[in-house]
Amino acid sequence: MTYAITQTCCNDATCVAVCPVNCIHPTPEERAFGSTEMLHIDPRACIDCGACADACPVDAVFPVDSLSAGQREYADINAAYYEGAEPPAAEVEGPNFHAWGEPVFERSLPSDFGPLRVAVVGTGPAGMYAAQDLLLHTAAEVTLIDRLPVAGGLVRYGVAPDHPATKKVGDTFSRFHSHPRVRMHLGIEVGRDVTAEELSAHHDAVIYAVGASTDRRLGVPGEELPGCLSATAFVAWYNAHPEAVAQGVDLSAERVVVVGNGNVALDVARILVADPEALAATDIAAHALDALRASRVREVVVLGRRGPEDAAYTRSELLALKHVPGVELVVDDHDPRTAAAIEAAGAGDRAGVLKGLARARTDAASPAGGERRIVLRFHSEVVEIPGEGGGVRSVRVTDGGGTVDLSAGLMLRAIGYRGIPVPGLPFDEASGTVPHQGGRVAGLPGSYVVGWIKRGPSGGIGANRTCAAETVGTLLADAVAGELPAPKGDAKAFRRLARQRNRRVVDARGLAAIDRAERDRGRRDGRPRVKLATVEELVATARSGRLLRLTR
Repeated sequence: MTYAITQTCCNDATCVAVCPVNCIHPTPEERAFGSTEMLHIDPRACIDCGACADACPVDAVFPVDSLSAGQREYADINAAYYEGAEPPAAEVEGPNFHAWGEPVFERSLPSDFGPLRVAVVGTGPAGMYAAQDLLLHTAAEVTLIDRLPVAGGLVRYGVAPDHPATKKVGDTFSRFHSHPRVRMHLGIEVGRDVTAEELSAHHDAVIYAVGASTDRRLGVPGEELPGCLSATAFVAWYNAHPEAVAQGVDLSAERVVVVGNGNVALDVARILVADPEALAATDIAAHALDALRASRVREVVVLGRRGPEDAAYTRSELLALKHVPGVELVVDDHDPRTAAAIEAAGAGDRAGVLKGLARARTDAASPAGGERRIVLRFHSEVVEIPGEGGGVRSVRVTDGGGTVDLSAGLMLRAIGYRGIPVPGLPFDEASGTVPHQGGRVAGLPGSYVVGWIKRGPSGGIGANRTCAAETVGTLLADAVAGELPAPKGDAKAFRRLARQRNRRVVDARGLAAIDRAERDRGRRDGRPRVKLATVEELVATARSGRLLRLTR
């Protein structure tokens, strides 16, 4: 029985490397890689070896005959990718008919290439893919730095709690936290505790993987009212980010409006109406779980400025939304263009996934009765949030040739992330990124970028693997060419500097203590972990755990 790739595919292509018959596409060498939403297994070529399932870091690969009811359509999705691509009969020799490309060796290091000392700023997926590349393929010593006193970045604080398989990629990264060539300094912020110049003075190279930590604005009247939040803040709140306000979200109204129709918009919509008892089995923040248990939200309206054919979410995220227990998924039919686009869509189109869903006109005054539901409302643009300082009461949106006020007690904008300047590095205000060439920071020899601060907020977790490979390749080429500035200080000097500037630095042993404490709290509550939600808790736990180990 063939295997199929399912919803949680992270696109990092680990499975491609282990497939013995080259039946997983697109590969990183193919033009379509990075533009498709997921990878696909050719059922005609798969030999049922299971190597891809063993290698997948996010448990996205399963035998077709074991797919759950909500996953069965992925067998067809995988197969449909190869429709019309039948190989010529003369080229078919058993199942292995996908042609192998010529081997490419993009890196060539001299035999006397010495170990580099590289700092990686940011411990999310982009930074950890870069660190992994360096540790596995060179003798580099890596200094991991993060402004928060705990590692993980987007995996810990960005992935929805009801996507535990996606979070498993963190296990792949965590094995490098205690690597003998890794030194960890968590709780250090560039520009606050150390400067970019000081980092460069103690390392051969510095890779910045600081992500895109703020959000885009709507720019409409009323956006500053209480109850208008960014999806960034809401995601941080339910993921126990230490900079999120624990009691900062009011869920007392029956309707929430989410502006934007990307994957983040679908995540927050799903969390708002999901069964709290199902979420109780995840690592959702304890304060968020309490608030959701007391929530009065029954309807979430997701607004898309354009039609369903232009939606930014992936088909897999939308498919998952159709299978949330106890939640009805509805398409608002206020605009005839929506229905026309859905009917004209092919099976492989985003709009095609909406075929068969209930259609209804949203009642502007109040949510419809019955079960909890998510309403997808296309061709709707926010023009104003009416109010006079007391908080959100409605959201004014376009409606055909006019406008309509949708009653709501909370509005979340999910229209994209944006990078912020790193002190000491150049910054492009228009794109919210650091100017670079192949990852090399313009005008700063020895400084590099990776991830969203490099390419903008696009691509999921796995996209950072190929992004990191490019940056590390550029760094190594510069090292071979003798273009890296020689550091003035060593690793011990940097450690002394970091601890002089911030006495609360967390190292690998402290991070391990945090992990143990959170898992212990989780076991008591029947959960995978209960996160420590403040900087003070994290630092105190790191210190106490470290001292306990030292006294044994």
